[in-house]
This record gives sequence, C-alpha cells and structure tokens, in this order.
Amino acid sequence: MHEKCGVVGIALEDRDAARPLYYSLYALQHRGQESAGIVTHDGFQQHSHVEMGLVGDAFGPDDLESLNGPNGVGHVRYPTSGSVDACCAQPFSVSFKSGSLALAHNGNLVNADEIRDELADLGHAFTSDGDTEVIAHDLARNLLEADLVRAVKRTMSRIHGSYSLTIMHDDTVLGVRDPEGNRPLCIGELDDGYVLASESAAIDTLDGELVRDVKPGELVVLHDDGSGFDTYQLVEQDHTAHCFFEHVYFARPDSTIDETLVYDARRDLGRQLWEESGVESDVVLPVPDSGRAFASGYAEAAQDDGTDIEFAEGLMKNRYVGRTFIMPTQDERERAVRLKLNPIKSTIEGKTVTIIDDSIVRGTTSTQLVELLKDAGAEEVHVRIGAPAIVSPCYMGIDMATREELIAAGQDVDDVRDEIGADSLSYLSIDAVAETLGNARDDLCLGCVTGEYPYDIEDEATDRDVHRPVIGGDASVEADD
Repeated sequence: MHEKCGVVGIALEDRDAARPLYYSLYALQHRGQESAGIVTHDGFQQHSHVEMGLVGDAFGPDDLESLNGPNGVGHVRYPTSGSVDACCAQPFSVSFKSGSLALAHNGNLVNADEIRDELADLGHAFTSDGDTEVIAHDLARNLLEADLVRAVKRTMSRIHGSYSLTIMHDDTVLGVRDPEGNRPLCIGELDDGYVLASESAAIDTLDGELVRDVKPGELVVLHDDGSGFDTYQLVEQDHTAHCFFEHVYFARPDSTIDETLVYDARRDLGRQLWEESGVESDVVLPVPDSGRAFASGYAEAAQDDGTDIEFAEGLMKNRYVGRTFIMPTQDERERAVRLKLNPIKSTIEGKTVTIIDDSIVRGTTSTQLVELLKDAGAEEVHVRIGAPAIVSPCYMGIDMATREELIAAGQDVDDVRDEIGADSLSYLSIDAVAETLGNARDDLCLGCVTGEYPYDIEDEATDRDVHRPVIGGDASVEADD
C-alpha cells in the first residue's frame, strides 16, 4: 500500500486558495499522475473536487470557481496504494461530531491494517483500502477527546511508517512529517499567506520564498488568516530515515529537499560516479531527463581529470509519453521505451558510448537502451548508474516492484551487465551517496539497496536497534497518554 504522491496546504489572508493550490499541484504533477484533488474551507463549510487523471484534466474553470475559501489542501496521487480508482483519490474528507477533516498523504504506513481492524471494531466504516483513510479516522477519533495538537500527537504515536501529511481541520491547515523524515515536506511564505508542500518547486511556482523544511516529527499549524504559523516538535528520534531516492530520481531537480538542491546533489553524484568507476569513451550520453544532471557531473569530472570525453545529447525524448517507471504493466513499459526515446545516429555511430541513468529497477529500459544504441552504430555501450543497485522492494512509498521483478535482486553486477547487453556496468556506492547527501548512513533510508529497513516490516530485516518513536520532546506539549 504505497502512496508516492504530492501534497500541498495553503492558508491565505483574503483570497481564495483554489487557484494557488491548482498551480502547486501542477508543480508537483511528477509525483503522481493518477488522480488530483483540492479541498477548501470558506469558514463555514468544506468544498471538494477530486477526480481521476492529470491536474489539467481533473479541473476545469468552473471547478476552481466552486472551491471557495482562503484555506485548503491538495493532492496528486501515484497509482500504487490501495485500489486504482476514485475511492482512493485524495484529499480524503470526513465529517464527524467535532467538525470536518480533509487529509492528503504522501508515504506508506506499515501498520495500517492493524489500526483499520481496531477502528472497525469500534464502529468506524471504511470506504477505501488505502491507509490515508485510516489516518483520517484515527485523527477524527482523537479530536473528539483532545485539542488539535494533542490529537495529532496521539495519532502519531499510533501510526508507523512514512508520511508527510497536509491536513485541514475545519479551516485550520496543518502539516505533519513522520519522525524519521522519510518523505519531504517544506514551508513557504507568500505575500499574503503560507504554504506547505512536498517540494519547494511548488513554492517557487507561487512566487513564494522557501522558509525551511518541516522537521521530522514536527507539526506545523498555519494561522487561519495566513499571518504566520506555529510549530510543535511532537516526536523525536535519534536518527532520521531520509529517502535517498528522492534526490536520485523522484524529486524535481529544481527543488531543495532537506537543505540540498536536488540538481546539485545529482551533479555531485555524477562526479562521484566518475571517480569510482569512470571509463574512457568517446561520448557520454544522459538518459533523458533523469540522467542529465548525473551525466553532466560525470563528464565534468572526467574532463577535470584530463580525459577527452564529449558530453552530448544522443537520445531524444518524446515528452508526451509518461514515465515508464510508473506504468502499471510490463507490456506497457516495454512499448513505452520505444515510444519515448529515439537515438541521434550521428552522435553515436562508430563511437564508444557511456550512458548515464539514475537507476536500474526492472532492467527493461536499460536493455532496450543498449539495444537502441548498438542498432544506431555504437561500437561499445558502457552503462553507469548514479545510485546503488536496487535489490529490495520499497515499503515506504516508491513502486520498486517485487524482488522477483528487480533485476539486481540475487544477481551480481556481471549478471546484470550480461542481461542488459552492456559492455560494462557500474553502480554508485552507498557510501558515495551518503557522503554526497551529507548524511550518515544511519540517517538515510537505504532499504531498497541494502534489504535492511528503518521500520519494523514483517519478514524483513531492520537496520535500527530502536524503531519506535519516542513520544515527547517538547515542553510546550505535555505527554498525556
């Protein structure tokens, strides 16, 4: 039940939030292409519009006009958690005795089924099989007995896994980041309000200023009138579990996550890739668009070392084909590679070529790229990957497939090289990733490349001696139960 999504929350002074939310979701479209939704509040009632499809298809002018109110939350969804239909589209809304809730979730809980069963026994009726509804019902239950901050704290003590949430309780917008900080969330300031978003690119789109990242385990409550925000450190952990794959693949390169510009991180990872496993060749080609920053750093490092190597665009992308990575069937993925990329023969023919990409998951794209380049006349094709080999599934919100589908699971580098047909293959080391991102290995989630996870997951190993959050840590919010 993965939710690899984009979330946003906005509180403004005196104008409707619908259009800024809409623009923000456009900026986060890369994080989810299955459904899009906005819920606003005008001080009296909620207004909701949630539809399947891309942002531009989900909303028309009349839809935005009907979303009244200066406060709201929005969501774009990636199709890997719960049912692939409208019942799991977000934000998820619920009305209950003490008000209304709208909740947008990026991440994945590892104990959602357990909590769902408990709440069902207490009489809660569920309409979806996603874990977002579980969070909404648990929070609604706690809000019947406690104020907003304590209710959020109680819910955080119950849910385990990765989550960045934007929530609207009546007309109050808040953001929560899980205690390990696995999924990104940041705060931005606008001329007439504040915004919470998965990535800073959404803040840039609104001509706002990035204030900072939401801290792991922190609750941020935006003032209803857009005048500021309050923060509460509700949970503290000894270590974080930042997802390194956000920097490698998923986030926009112009976003800043955990104080690191993603583009710079990718260029630095490319430089490290040259230093660890550089190979002399005539030309370095990025796999567009995901490999471009890595290839740029790789080629620059090679040239700094005095190696005569050309950086060139040898593969042209059809921008009207979606990411092969998030297409649901293998047949669609295989067909989409040919639809998506076309080689420029004059850049490739008769040359030794190094292609740079961010990752190899199933191996479908890499196999077809090597074949494309050799068909176009490349004498040799060397493959360099700006991330370690992915050997295990992701339980925290990225669709990494099952172990059986992962090409590097149970195979060494030579086996994978043979399977994709490359003349050589090398991945970036885990230590290089940690060094480049400025994190200790203990503060990154590396489960997909080590098989050891920062959370308790059934039938999987953990890399943490202590996995459970320590509730407390803020004198202003007393622990109650």
